[in-house]
Amino acid sequence: MAERSIRASSEGIQKAKKVVKDQGWTQAEIGEEVGTTRQPVGKFFAGKPIERPTFIDICRFLDLNWEEIAEPEPEEQKQDTSIDIAALMQEVREKIKPIIQERCGTMRVLDMTHPIGLNDIYTNVNILEKITGRRRKEIPELLQECNFEDVERFGLGRITEERVPGLKAVKTHPKLMILGKPGAGKTTFLKYLAIQCNQGKFQADRVPIFVTLKNFAEATNKPSLLEYVTQQFVDCGVVETKVIVSLQDVIEHSRALILLDGLDEVREEDNQRVLREIRDFSDQYRDNHFVMTCRIAAREYTFEKFTEVEVADFDDEQIATFANNWFKNKAVKPEHFIKRLEDNNRIKQLAASPLLLTLLCLAFEESGDFPANRSELYKEGLDALLKKWDAKRGIQRDQVYKKLSIQRKEDLLSKIALTTFEQGDYLFKQKVAEQYITDYIRNLPDANADPEALQLDSAVVLRSIEYQHGLLVERAKGIYSFSHLTFQEYFTAREIVVVKQSSEEALERLVNHITEKRWREVFFLAVGMSPSAERLLQLMKHQVDGIVAADEKLQQFLMWVSQKSLSVQIPYKYKSAVRAFYSAFALNLHRAVGLDLVAFDLHRALALDLDLHRALALDRALALDLDLHRALALDLDRALDLELHRALDSDLDRAIASALHLASEPELKNSLQQLRDQLPKLPKSKDWALNKQWWKANGKAWAEKLREMMIKHRNIGHDWQFSKKEMKLLYQYYQATKLLVDCLNSDCYVSCEVRQEIKDTLLLPIAEIEQRKRELM
Repeated sequence: MAERSIRASSEGIQKAKKVVKDQGWTQAEIGEEVGTTRQPVGKFFAGKPIERPTFIDICRFLDLNWEEIAEPEPEEQKQDTSIDIAALMQEVREKIKPIIQERCGTMRVLDMTHPIGLNDIYTNVNILEKITGRRRKEIPELLQECNFEDVERFGLGRITEERVPGLKAVKTHPKLMILGKPGAGKTTFLKYLAIQCNQGKFQADRVPIFVTLKNFAEATNKPSLLEYVTQQFVDCGVVETKVIVSLQDVIEHSRALILLDGLDEVREEDNQRVLREIRDFSDQYRDNHFVMTCRIAAREYTFEKFTEVEVADFDDEQIATFANNWFKNKAVKPEHFIKRLEDNNRIKQLAASPLLLTLLCLAFEESGDFPANRSELYKEGLDALLKKWDAKRGIQRDQVYKKLSIQRKEDLLSKIALTTFEQGDYLFKQKVAEQYITDYIRNLPDANADPEALQLDSAVVLRSIEYQHGLLVERAKGIYSFSHLTFQEYFTAREIVVVKQSSEEALERLVNHITEKRWREVFFLAVGMSPSAERLLQLMKHQVDGIVAADEKLQQFLMWVSQKSLSVQIPYKYKSAVRAFYSAFALNLHRAVGLDLVAFDLHRALALDLDLHRALALDRALALDLDLHRALALDLDRALDLELHRALDSDLDRAIASALHLASEPELKNSLQQLRDQLPKLPKSKDWALNKQWWKANGKAWAEKLREMMIKHRNIGHDWQFSKKEMKLLYQYYQATKLLVDCLNSDCYVSCEVRQEIKDTLLLPIAEIEQRKRELM
């Protein structure tokens, strides 16, 4: 084993004395600076042996390479050292193994009630070898990556760059700087490396050393990094000098995997000293392997010999793996969690962040589903990024702009969100973002009025929001966005409800967007976060009615829908569901592809606890209308496509038979029977040629007779012949009505009277709505 003392060579002493002479230092001053007494410094300059750490510290202070100053080791000693290194490694590993396991083997974040094993939850990390914010791309190109055309699937976090497994990146690069957004899983990955190395499953020829840089920076007496590492193991119970000496030997013989976590968490006052220590240590022990983590957009650091990479967001496979690990052996099944994620794209966007995915798992585990009021879930996620994530770990960030509290940051983000969302700007230039910030902070108390100072402040604020909270992120060089579309929508709603306090003007501006699909989530969030959503819902209802108010034919259609619903004997509170039911069937006959489905969705949303089967059982007339509609729809399908045969013919026969059974009016019964008798008999063989000939010759005429009979006896089956413009208006009308109903059915506060009044007047013509208002006055 190597001796623990080292001496300076004659040439090295001369170099050291020259530095001392040039700087005018005394030996006492040098001793004070390196944290030792004058005696070891005197021995250093006398060429006598002193402890290796002290020797190295003196050389570092004099800005000299210790290896060039030290007396070279004899060849036989070097050979002995190399022979003993395997035994030395084994000895150190055995002693520090339980310490590494205890320090890195568990994780506990946010509101976890107890720590969980790292290996029980760990999900493999992927790495981007090109830093996202340094790509040179323009906004149109980035929008193309995000699938801008499909708002429901629009994902700001999508990156097309190639991903590589995290372990592969560590193997490839001996000095690696891993950058990532808050909560991206940087610390977890570093702990995983430590555990894998500790267990001999990764870089088994090295000893893992895990350093939390915040703790190192704040350690008493400001030790060197080498002193801190050795002291860590002393504090953990490794009291044998032999082991501590061996650990230093491991480092000196380049057999350590040194993991430096959280460079961004170091306080401003300690920053330069810590940076110098890391640079010196990684230079001095350059052949060890180093992995360091830091948040993206933190201070500008330069480590010339480190390769910088970025932690990639979780993809669908990683999300599923994490969920399966989390819910293993729990009452809530992972398949249910994943299914609910798939059902809600906005929530799924958040799951790309490991921190927010953990929050989603905690929330889901509590009740077996996500909260009905999504605004509460999003607020919890934002609180985690704005407050809890640092606070839970005892990290206090420097307040880069003293007048900007957390609430003011939220207000600022709300202002940016509404402005950009109204303009359809999901991505915006850095200068634009800085101007929004300038416009906000210039109005704060005691703000600097100097334009140049304001500009500098706005740049600092933008950078701090990115690295401290990860809510605004740089997608390419000089181009920013919110980290998730979900958060942009949340802050847009917050600006309307909280900052503008649901003023009439703000609410009216919002409801003007009721027909725009991309605003749908903003409506849900605004309703959910409002102390009382009554006024917003009333304005939404007024806006919905106005979509078709000026079109005479559409008003006639709604009048017919209303009259038909009155003919059905069903509780009054379900009348709007019946109106949706009849309008859906009418649009289905009109071959309004997609529009009939919207109307059927609306019917289901309105019916709630009244499903179709109960409705049919409650009212014979409704069941009859349904059978007649089916018969006509099947007939039209058969007439339009002669290749459709057995299934449609059988269904048509059953529909007519059922209608005959339900019909009580003799004339209607006779007409139905006559039409049924005209249909070709269902053949027993597979030869459908005769049926095909019959349908070709008689199908359309037969369908018209059925339609005439339905109009005469049941007032259904009308051919409304809507124009393209009317079809577009109807589509907007039903989509907006569905949005209104979904908001009503969400977890929002609204009085029973207002809720029922809105539902009672859905899908009514303007004339009936006005008449109802007069009756209530």
